[in-house]
Amino acid sequence: MKWLNHTLIAGSLCAVVSPPHVAVCVAGATAPDWMEYVAKICGRKIKHRGPTHVLTHWLTAAIAFTFIWDYHGIFMAFAWGGVSHILTDAMTVSGVPFSPYSDRRFHLFGGRFRTGDPIEYVISAGVIIICVGISHLIGESSFSPFFFDWAGYYDKGLIDGSEWKANRFKFL
Repeated sequence: MKWLNHTLIAGSLCAVVSPPHVAVCVAGATAPDWMEYVAKICGRKIKHRGPTHVLTHWLTAAIAFTFIWDYHGIFMAFAWGGVSHILTDAMTVSGVPFSPYSDRRFHLFGGRFRTGDPIEYVISAGVIIICVGISHLIGESSFSPFFFDWAGYYDKGLIDGSEWKANRFKFL
């Protein structure tokens, strides 16, 4: 998948669970690719979708940071972003390595998609729509930094009538 879709999927999933961690999760969602560039700069040649794309490594890190130790959820969000990257890359034809001890590749949905195909944008849009729906089902009491409830702000007295009229049809 392309970086745009990795960031959209990870960001929307994280926004439903923990909006303050979206930036860290998006950084984790691109990490397996930019770690290859860092290794290349350091003089170590790494094949694309090689050691930085191992499913068991990212999943182990995510589970460890979720249940054992973490600093304010930062490492957990980063690791789960990496897991989302690996799972979305697993939908492609080339797949990802399941573990460093196996020469097999891991595929989701039979690995039918190619990077840049229109279906990857459809998948991203579907994930975003589902996440927006879930965030609206959760209720307006949750933190939602991108969707403003202008009528609610007016009812609570936080804004005046002219500001409500100016923004009432703006949904983002």
